[in-house]
Formats: sequence, structure tokens, C-alpha cells
Amino acid sequence: MEIDHIFICVTAGAPEAEALKEFGLTEGSRNDHPGQGTANRRFFFQNMFIELLWLVDSQEARSEITRPTMLFERLSDEGSGTSPFGICFRPANQGEKKAPFPSWSYKPAYLPSNLQVAIAELAPLSEPMWFFLSFGSRPDAAAKERRQPLLHQTGFREATSVRVSLPKFKQLSAPAICAAQSQSIGIAEGTVHLLEIGFDNEANGSSHDFRPILPLLFRW
Repeated sequence: MEIDHIFICVTAGAPEAEALKEFGLTEGSRNDHPGQGTANRRFFFQNMFIELLWLVDSQEARSEITRPTMLFERLSDEGSGTSPFGICFRPANQGEKKAPFPSWSYKPAYLPSNLQVAIAELAPLSEPMWFFLSFGSRPDAAAKERRQPLLHQTGFREATSVRVSLPKFKQLSAPAICAAQSQSIGIAEGTVHLLEIGFDNEANGSSHDFRPILPLLFRW
């Protein structure tokens, strides 16, 4: 499996997106998620995208269908214990048909009835939300009518490394161990929740820290 996209929990309307735009990223299209009670703003690269996700409707987020995702808790918890991230994977090849970690099928109203999201079981809120889209694909492979802007003033093309820091933990969940073993993502112990993304093999040796606006650091 490989990373399809990463979400970061943000405040209503995602004003945090302006920091990414000022840095030189081109914003793609936005989405609402009817029935799930969330909305997003997105930034696309050739092989994955970053999603800024916020809570729109608490009642929908706590509905019978959506409640088990614990998105409401993740998006409304202002404490330091809950991870503000979600890591979505997709198949790395045609042979991968389902998530390699124990999961349950989430069928949100905004997806066609034949599609579903595989959400990892037994992962605590202190870790990112781990999930898998069997129908996921690279942004640069999208059909012309669905193609998102992939050119940025920064020149970034592909995300080539992803690392998540978690505050002190005793033991990683089975889905987290599976994710780390896939070599798609690195997981390290840190003092705070932090997402680090490396672009284009970090050939320039440069970095930019978006804190305190976003728990995000770029390397390129």
C-alpha cells in the first residue's frame, strides 16, 4: 500500500490554508461531506494530497453511520492527547484489493453505494486515523475532467517521505505497525503531534515549519 492522502484537523473554514497558499502551494477544489458533517480544503501533488478537514455539523458527525469513525471526537478535541491526523492508503499495485490491517467498512452517504472506506480497528485516538481506499489513485492519473492543479510556485512535485511524531506511547496499535512496516510512513516518538513531509527527495536540504498555525513541517 501507499499513501493516498493525509488529513489535518483544522478550525471551521480552514483559515490555516492561507499559510499554505502564502508559502506557494496552489489550492485545489473543496469538498463537503453530506451525512458525515465535515468539509475540506485540499492541496494536490502528483502522488498524494493534503486535506484540511473541519467539523460542519455535529449531529451528522455523531449519527449512527458516522459515529464509529470517531471523527467527531478527533475534530472537536482541543486537548493534546488526540492526534489531529488521518492517514489514508491506497493499493500500490493491482494485486492489493483490501486493507492489510484489520478494518471495518464505512459507507458514507457522499460515496456511491458500491464504494466504501476501510477504517482500521483498535487504533486509539492518540494515533492518526488509519484508513484505506481500494479505489484510490494518484492525482496525476486522474481523468482530465477530474484533474486537480498540480503545479506549485514552490516547484514541489511528489511527496517522497512522510513521518508522524506521536507524544510518548507505550505500544503502537496493529494498524500503526502495519503502516510503518509498509515503509510508506515513519512513526517516531516526539513531544507533540507533528507531521513532516519530504518532497522530491529533499534535494535542496531546506525546510519550513508551519507551527503554530499547523502541526506541519515541510522538507525539500
